[in-house]
Amino acid sequence: MLAVRLVSLRPDEWGWTVAAAVDNPLNRRLGVAGGPPSWLLWELDADKLVGGNDRGVTMDLAPFLGVIGLPPDEEGEHSTVPPRPSGGNIGCRELVAGSTLYLPVTVPGALLCLGDGHAAQGDGEVSGTAIECGMTTEIVVDLVTGPPIPTVHAVTPAGRITFGFSPDLNEASAQALDAMLGWIQSLFEVDRATALALASPAVNLRVTQMANQVWGVHAVLPEGVLRRTGSEEPALPPSS
Repeated sequence: MLAVRLVSLRPDEWGWTVAAAVDNPLNRRLGVAGGPPSWLLWELDADKLVGGNDRGVTMDLAPFLGVIGLPPDEEGEHSTVPPRPSGGNIGCRELVAGSTLYLPVTVPGALLCLGDGHAAQGDGEVSGTAIECGMTTEIVVDLVTGPPIPTVHAVTPAGRITFGFSPDLNEASAQALDAMLGWIQSLFEVDRATALALASPAVNLRVTQMANQVWGVHAVLPEGVLRRTGSEEPALPPSS
């Protein structure tokens, strides 16, 4: 797998958010599909990690990249909008500086692509955009053999994370949970049913994004929530 360690993420001085710009089922359900769209222009302070917009609203920033991924292994042209089993437009707000994202290598040379700077975003990216901005990024790339699970996963300040992507929300949720169960089995050397029992009180399922043609769901196992009995340390080091 390709290990992408996010060392630093510094947003540019301005960004934007738009809502109700497209006619889709969600906007019709929310009663905003007829427009006009609402645009927010943000001034961003990368040192203080604070942003303020032209409507007089301020919020804290948590910069990340919406796109980190490798291409699919099929020949031909492919849309960059939906995330895939090799990553891409994941849109996960937990992939802040200090995180490492692990991606299955699909083609010779890996052909890593990253971009789509977000100064801040809520889980779901509900309007279809976050605070979109330019981003100066420092990463370290490495190769990993024998990963704990074969699918896209990450170690972040929020904890261990696994992902699911599907047009069906139930399937995306099941994919993310399935991968997390495999990780728990690796960490604690338990069977699958026991891993599910451990996940129920410890793992959080979150809607990563609903804006990119398929549902994204990520499962989060916060660091140190599950520990070996008699130890205050996590089962294995964070990089495992």
